[in-house]
Amino acid sequence: MMDVRRALFDWDEPDDESSNTAHIAANSLTPDEVEFAFTDSSTTFDVSASSGRPIAFGNTGMGRFIAIVFEIVNLSDPLIVRPITAYDVPEPLK
Repeated sequence: MMDVRRALFDWDEPDDESSNTAHIAANSLTPDEVEFAFTDSSTTFDVSASSGRPIAFGNTGMGRFIAIVFEIVNLSDPLIVRPITAYDVPEPLK
């Protein structure tokens, strides 16, 4: 089974207002924060109830807990994921 945490990321140019980079920037997030949260060993994965896309929940390393909605662009090696958006969510109780 392929480890999704070792994926490469597909980011758009940040100056395109419809880009995935712009979508996360609208929520005051950077690609580095999203990638950190996505690849962290404590990150959990599920399916978004609203979009049906895969979703990851994790810490940015900067004190924020976020949801990352993404799609898988390339399933073979190398695995490539494309973040669609990311936003703050409440951290689950442990």
